[in-house]
Amino acid sequence: MASTSLATSPAFTFSASTFQKLHPTEYFRKFISQGVRPDGRLLNGFRPTTVHYGVITTANGSAMVRIGGTTVVCGVKAEVAEPKLDAPDQGYLVPNVDLSPICSSAFKPGPPSEQAQVVSDAINRVLKESSVLNLKDLCIEESKAVWALWVDVVCVSYDGNIYDAALASVMAALTNVRIRKPTYEEGVVKVSGSESANDENSFKLNLSRTPLSSSFALFDTTLTLLADPNFAEESISQGQISVTLDEHGQLCAVSKVGAASSSQALLKSCVERARERSRELRSIMSQQHQ
Repeated sequence: MASTSLATSPAFTFSASTFQKLHPTEYFRKFISQGVRPDGRLLNGFRPTTVHYGVITTANGSAMVRIGGTTVVCGVKAEVAEPKLDAPDQGYLVPNVDLSPICSSAFKPGPPSEQAQVVSDAINRVLKESSVLNLKDLCIEESKAVWALWVDVVCVSYDGNIYDAALASVMAALTNVRIRKPTYEEGVVKVSGSESANDENSFKLNLSRTPLSSSFALFDTTLTLLADPNFAEESISQGQISVTLDEHGQLCAVSKVGAASSSQALLKSCVERARERSRELRSIMSQQHQ
């Protein structure tokens, strides 16, 4: 009787990039179980960060912040406006974040995305609750005229963690602001623009605090913390925690997105790492501002 040989089928294998697309969570889990991430960072590692000031010459103040593959540009424009009836001696500070299809295909044309609105609201809340700027400093003539500061953040390239980058760019741009000293005569506000701004004909903003945030993604059912999550990590995370601290390490805000629950120990770990990151980021900002 003739023997029958069965051909052995070769094992079906995927390339790393294909496996990541088909099973992103399992792909990340294999790395994280070893204490590293696919981009080579440790779990608590932040991406390289740069800050540049005065990048928009037509703005009163501006800055560009790059955290890994996420780049944002913030411009501050000062305009004369009428004060509110219930705050006749206070000006305006209005932040807005724009996430357009230019920065990522994840965003569509049209009205602001939900994420852009959430980030804008979060920054506005931090600026107000932290009393970053005394709005009375923006008064030109009580009940007549005040300064309105339009703070526009445009994302140029998006790869996750937009909140940290946007808030850092806002604070950097505000420290870069120069506003011409106005005069108010017979109902008319006059601002000289014939010469370059200097200490005699303009003023800087007196910022009482400079809050900066550090964000962490919660990965898998173990809720492993991933500092400064990129877009791929955000898309598979169970939630996200952002810790905002001022220059003295005092807590300004803690926000959480997602359904995953977080323990007191987890929040403590976020705050401890956020304090280290806050010092690192402030050192980067001060070096570039010299």
